[in-house]
Amino acid sequence: MRLWDEWKEFMTDDSGLGTIEIVLILVVLIGLVIIFKKQITTLLNNIFTQINKTAKEVY
Repeated sequence: MRLWDEWKEFMTDDSGLGTIEIVLILVVLIGLVIIFKKQITTLLNNIFTQINKTAKEVY
């Protein structure tokens, strides 16, 4: 449980974290999603196709 407590403390500790940093992180993440949109869509479609195939085999 110690690891969980440290993780909670890390997530709630906002010392040194400002609005500008959060905005910059979000901009970078959104930019990556836009750049790799096609690859992400293809990957997710392949994953869901495989899930559906496997689910049909179970029934």
